[in-house]
Amino acid sequence: MIPVGVLGATGAVGQRFVQLLAGHPFFDLQVLTASQRSAGKKYRDAVNWRVDVPFPEATADIVVSDTKTESLKGVDLVFSALPADLAGTIETACAQAGIGVCSNASVHRMEPDVPLMVTEVNPDHIGMIDLQRDRGMDGFIVTNPNCSTIMLTMSLAPIRGFSFHDIRVATMQAISGAGFEGIPAMSIYDNVVPYIGSEEEKMEKETVKIMGTFNGSEVIPAPFTISASCHRVPVIDGHTMAVWIDIPDPVPAVAAAYRNYQAPISNLPSLPLKSVDFMEQQDRPQPRLDRLKGNGMTVSVGRLREGIRYIAMGHNTIRGAAGASVLNAELIHAKKYI
Repeated sequence: MIPVGVLGATGAVGQRFVQLLAGHPFFDLQVLTASQRSAGKKYRDAVNWRVDVPFPEATADIVVSDTKTESLKGVDLVFSALPADLAGTIETACAQAGIGVCSNASVHRMEPDVPLMVTEVNPDHIGMIDLQRDRGMDGFIVTNPNCSTIMLTMSLAPIRGFSFHDIRVATMQAISGAGFEGIPAMSIYDNVVPYIGSEEEKMEKETVKIMGTFNGSEVIPAPFTISASCHRVPVIDGHTMAVWIDIPDPVPAVAAAYRNYQAPISNLPSLPLKSVDFMEQQDRPQPRLDRLKGNGMTVSVGRLREGIRYIAMGHNTIRGAAGASVLNAELIHAKKYI
């Protein structure tokens, strides 16, 4: 068992990390960190746990530590749910100290030797860890992308063999993506907020890196462009998006690619039976009905129409955040980087 910790364990994504890591077959959760106001408390007393998610009792008596490298002695790998303004310094310090970092934060995603990974989409990008070690890093940093980028790239994976150059996407994103205190109730009830800061830019930049080609020394960005419009809607969990792609092939050919898709990896504990579930119904996917497919790790695709147009949806704090990092870590373990 690999001793691991969670940085930022009391927040929305941090709680998902704790939930997914408690009892994990590869990882032994030993350290939980948070802000100074939580440090020194038992986890059960420090966290405002979501009432709709079972609390992992095995973590209840872990004493929360302050978020600094001195708190991580004996840990080989950390999962970071830190905000970007804290993540840059702390994650780099961890990697320099010989600790592996699987990060949900945005700060390192676009660095040239840091893998920006969605495990089923670009598993070969894990080789960028070797580039970090070539420049003297004892540990490493591996990132997963923005939650909406994950849903989009997963929906593209089965059809990446088709020719296309232009993608347009409009997202309908759940309020949990903004964290516990991200949106005042009076701002989101009976409302749609047509702007999420930096979200559109992340989708447009991150997707071409993930779908790009790693040649052993750098990632050549994918040869298409993306135009994104991102919106917050009054849904608790589950990001939905409408996607338009300039694929000239007919719907039956694209549908067959979805039906026949198999992920290029296997035998990882968090990997769902279906990474992408193609739905024949015209009124699916829907967050309330489909977000927990594959224990929250499946991305559902439906309403495929000529154009090519479709709807994609996935659980934003599991598939789109903590679960993506855990799956990346499982691949890192399988490839013997830890």
